[in-house]
Amino acid sequence: MARALGRLGPLWAGARRRHPGSDTLRQQKLKRSFSMQAKMPPCDFSPGKYESYPYERMLKIRKQNLSPSLVTYYKKPLLLHQGHMQWLFDYEGRRYLDLFAGIVTVSVGHCHPKVTAAAQKQLGRLWHTTNIYMHPSIQEYVEKLTALLPDPLKVVYLTNSGSEANDLAMFMARLYTHNFDLICFRGGYHGASPYTLGLTSIGSYKHGVANGFGCQTTMLPDVFRGPWGGSHCRDSLVQTIRKCSCSQGCCEANDQYIEQFKDTLSTCVPKAIAGFIAEPIQGVNGAVQYPKRFLKEAFQLVRERGGVCIADEVQTGFGRTGSHFWGFQTHGIVPDIVTMAKGIGNGFPMAAVITTTEIANSLAQNLHFNTFGGNPMACVVGSSVLDVIAEDGLQKNSEEVGTYMLLEFAKLRDKFEIIGDVRGKGLMIGIEMVKNKDSRQPLPAEEMSQIWEDCKDMGVLIGRGGIYSQTFRVKPPMCITKQDADFAVEVFHAALMRHLERTAAK
Repeated sequence: MARALGRLGPLWAGARRRHPGSDTLRQQKLKRSFSMQAKMPPCDFSPGKYESYPYERMLKIRKQNLSPSLVTYYKKPLLLHQGHMQWLFDYEGRRYLDLFAGIVTVSVGHCHPKVTAAAQKQLGRLWHTTNIYMHPSIQEYVEKLTALLPDPLKVVYLTNSGSEANDLAMFMARLYTHNFDLICFRGGYHGASPYTLGLTSIGSYKHGVANGFGCQTTMLPDVFRGPWGGSHCRDSLVQTIRKCSCSQGCCEANDQYIEQFKDTLSTCVPKAIAGFIAEPIQGVNGAVQYPKRFLKEAFQLVRERGGVCIADEVQTGFGRTGSHFWGFQTHGIVPDIVTMAKGIGNGFPMAAVITTTEIANSLAQNLHFNTFGGNPMACVVGSSVLDVIAEDGLQKNSEEVGTYMLLEFAKLRDKFEIIGDVRGKGLMIGIEMVKNKDSRQPLPAEEMSQIWEDCKDMGVLIGRGGIYSQTFRVKPPMCITKQDADFAVEVFHAALMRHLERTAAK
């Protein structure tokens, strides 16, 4: 170990630049840190006994009977058996801290007792009627939900998934404006239906068949990986390592990206457009944040062209960003249409499109129907989730624990040359890995996977994202604690040290 660690100095060059002459002391500290096993926080929940098929049979059935397009994480896929709040348990009873929340879907905690009790009560009363009849829960729910949005966003259409919600938002934008073209960011993810695939701009989701006509991409204003970026650009306590000479209140990077947006409007679309869709913080692409003023200026340009502005809150909504309940509020904007899913039901399949009365009326000219959208079960679960977010103080917890975790990960960025960027807001964090900070070239996939597997083996489940799958996504259930955050950071630190050990041994 000592021999290998002695060769690691160049791999944390970022720290060495700041503290010349301290290599020996730093190596000793890192060696002590690496030798300490991170201690998992206690949990007062015991999972039930696993009583289904053996692991090998489960694996065989999955390979034979489930679509091969449904990929699994990790070399040896996890067979999960039970969940409790921020914890997951596999078939052997091993416990994991869930930092990915079912792809940013479990908002208030796995099997939260209040949500579970509400669902169980409704199961014994009424499962399904479709929305051709009235039932109490849908009216009660939409009243509660719309109270959380600013005027004039007061009309709800309930669906079953984020793809379905964004599909409908596209349709409504075109019906209302009588225009066709929609603009979206490169690197954005808005669904995998044939319609929404036109908006999703990540190559690995494209299947080489016609989809999403009339969708035009524009440059992503990524202040870390894009051509422009500085040290004051984004709405985060952690900025990029890039430097700029911008004065207070000015952002040259923002101005350059807005010029690129104007160029898209001038060259790629007609004079009148249907709209523009954006995630307040990009999710699948790895928690990418834009310059602070960008969306406000872009929305104005879109509206000048007759288009509507759509905020995709599928991942950022319901208090996850901490400072605000909705991600669009962090940009000081009010969209014309808001889509939401994932955390809306804490894992229950439901979603929503919320818009103005005028835009909603455009859909009422002919029939439009959704069999399962707004069913009694979904509405009761969604209502309970809103109650728990308020009663358990989860938006505040997202801000406090998320900020704490973000700053702790930023300390690791300063130590390790392979951490290029740490960014995010609340409990929506991205850690972008690079070969080195100067080139910002993505860390090779094999090395990413080794770090990822090591974290899992030490009891922490982290997501992956980015165009090159180069970013670790940290988006846990919003009930996570500071003690959990300390454990997660310690595990990630240990995984990075193992990576350095492997690199030095080559």
